[in-house]
Amino acid sequence: MHLLVVSHSCATALNQEIYARIQRETGWKITLVVPDQWKDEFGNALQQQPDPALESSVIRCAVWRNGSIIFHAYRMNWQRFLNELKPDVIYMNHEPYALATAQVCRANNHSIRVPFGFYSCQNIHKKYPPPFSWLESMVYRSSSFALPITQHVADVIEAKGFKGHQTICPLPLDPERYHPRLKQTPPERFPKSKSPAIGYVGRLIESKGLRTLAMALGMLRDIDWKMVLVGTGEFQPQLEQLLEHEGVKDRVTFTGYVPHGETPRWLAAMDILVLPSETQPNWEEQFGRVIPEALACGTSVIGSNSGEIPFLIRESEGGLIFPQRKPARLAEALRRLITDPELREKLATQGRQWVEREISLPAVARRMIGAFENASITPRPQSDTGAGFVSARHALAQS
Repeated sequence: MHLLVVSHSCATALNQEIYARIQRETGWKITLVVPDQWKDEFGNALQQQPDPALESSVIRCAVWRNGSIIFHAYRMNWQRFLNELKPDVIYMNHEPYALATAQVCRANNHSIRVPFGFYSCQNIHKKYPPPFSWLESMVYRSSSFALPITQHVADVIEAKGFKGHQTICPLPLDPERYHPRLKQTPPERFPKSKSPAIGYVGRLIESKGLRTLAMALGMLRDIDWKMVLVGTGEFQPQLEQLLEHEGVKDRVTFTGYVPHGETPRWLAAMDILVLPSETQPNWEEQFGRVIPEALACGTSVIGSNSGEIPFLIRESEGGLIFPQRKPARLAEALRRLITDPELREKLATQGRQWVEREISLPAVARRMIGAFENASITPRPQSDTGAGFVSARHALAQS
């Protein structure tokens, strides 16, 4: 089988590993189209060498609106490209309402008409304005399969009218890259102290619950700990002021930006990873990827009850949950783990076992292989080229 994958996230070589694994296990031919470079959430331009196993299979393509997950589009004549490539299955590692997804879906409808599928992590039932609502409906009607990252996402897709086959595929990670042995070689910049280390990895924005975190830390002045925040964001000045007000700023280290490939060592050096995210009217945590990454590194976790966080923690049995926006409850959970190293170790061990069993590269690869095999033998839905999409296609960038 020849599988075509289109993915902006695979501009990062680490994210290509799942497809290298699939190719190795199946012997399929895989063509992977990625942006020639991609701006991440911190504004950094990502342009890396491809995974060695896929080096001859990766096609780099210029994009419009670089860095915009929803609005970017590939500068390619997709209809001509598909006619020349002739894949058996097309998988868009993009949301169904994204311009890039509609761009490739439309080209498939007007050319080779092979089984088509998409990815989604949207766990809130949102209604988008035209033309995005038209594009999304067209993709649903033209797709035979979907790979949502959680059951909640699958429920949203079904409620919106998608009738194809769904296979839940969590965001995978390599348990050899994220491993407890990294605790033996902490980053040089990690603060050197025997105090229990609380860690946070992510954007420094208020919706991540950092105001609540600062207040909780202020309630723990009577016990020994240190805090390491990995990431950047516009909330950092306010956060520093809050920590100063709480009298704990001298215990907190801001590392700034750390490349994704270096985060495993930071996570392993932490004793506790905290993710205190707070649901907003138009957002809640869709997966909380840093939680399984920390668990894989042998680090216990504490998370709020926003979005998928509590489900990850309950399934993994790798940490504690607290009610979002409740600093006293977060402080209570932190105090419990700070003062009980045996509990921290037990939770971390359980979490590591869950990662290996459920969301490791081998586990997720098996699910994706099954989804692609099923798609290749399932009749394709009727293509959608009606009037609604005729109006919407002006939003697509075609060269």
